[in-house]
Amino acid sequence: MTPLSQILVVYRKELRDWSRDRRSIMTVLISSLLAPVIIGVMFTQLANRQRQVEDVKIPVVGAAHAPALVAWLQQQAGVEVVDGPADPQEAVRTRKEDVVVVIDDDFAKDFAASQPAQVKLVNDSSSQSAAPKVRRIRNMLQRYASEIASLRLIARGITPTVASPVSIEDVEVSSAQQRAANILGFIPLFTMIAAFTGAMSIATDSTAGERERGSLEALLVNPAPRGAIAGGKWLASTTTAMLSVFVTGSLLYALFKYVPLQDLGIRFHVGPNQVVQILATLLPLCPFIAAIQMYVATFAKSFKEAQSYLSFLMMAQMIPGMMATMNTMSTKAWMHFVPWVGQQTLLTDIIGNKPISPVVFVVVGLLNLTLAFGVIRATAALLHRERIIFGR
Repeated sequence: MTPLSQILVVYRKELRDWSRDRRSIMTVLISSLLAPVIIGVMFTQLANRQRQVEDVKIPVVGAAHAPALVAWLQQQAGVEVVDGPADPQEAVRTRKEDVVVVIDDDFAKDFAASQPAQVKLVNDSSSQSAAPKVRRIRNMLQRYASEIASLRLIARGITPTVASPVSIEDVEVSSAQQRAANILGFIPLFTMIAAFTGAMSIATDSTAGERERGSLEALLVNPAPRGAIAGGKWLASTTTAMLSVFVTGSLLYALFKYVPLQDLGIRFHVGPNQVVQILATLLPLCPFIAAIQMYVATFAKSFKEAQSYLSFLMMAQMIPGMMATMNTMSTKAWMHFVPWVGQQTLLTDIIGNKPISPVVFVVVGLLNLTLAFGVIRATAALLHRERIIFGR
């Protein structure tokens, strides 16, 4: 048999063993579904909260002290003013109300005297669900105050522009897609985690698992070079990693067609060209992830020990993604050619619809494949060591 035929024999054997293990299949499916489900639920909840703000009830205590303000609030779109509770702070503290507007007893006297008339906004800043409602009510009150201030200046024969000595105008140079990429910067991290968990089941079971069961010796007795055995296991692990990426990517692509991002003010679109670029970024990383996992797991004496090692490896993989999500890293050209970091920056640029040269994808892909081949050769060398084969 040729080395390629031997690799394919091991490859089919590992996939057959994996397909018979329901727990392994469930691991890949769950890891693939995890990101779309979390992202879908999160953005749907945020959109629902934002839609609830469009029709808001404002509990007001002391409405009789400021009839003009109350009438102005009622004229705003989607606003209904209702009587406030007897104890505003207790009502907000117990979450019976999200926010309560309290008009001071001296509001009318201070207002008539052109003095600052006090309005209290009782709210709980730790309640994330109430934050959009509080923000909208605060903005309305500030707008009312600004209108009254302008009218007072006009009544005194003073143009309101006197109170604005500097006019600030924002000139936005980024596109809506690029701004959306900053908000959705955590998505590349989820897709890379899907590739990692997709490869983990075969990478650990075919190395540390077989070593623990004592079946590794029987496999190495076969007249096949260590490189062919390691290569077949690596290809099987790479296949499940790519499968996980395909499932996660397809679900995310479908998800963003239905999640109401426009309700959150996010304009985001993923077209066929971006899908191709995302696959060109992630698929070459899968062989390298699988190779690293196999190399690390080969040192483990048991399946659980291998999982512990790979848990630390996953945490190391997540660090660049978390740093990019928190915007603590500025993108540099050299980052594209660092495994994991390069994929994170490339995916962020793709989501932001930034132009990327096809040469970058080719070079990054070849670099990851070259590193993967090197790691697999090192894994094959480990299979020659008696301590690896017989040690338990």
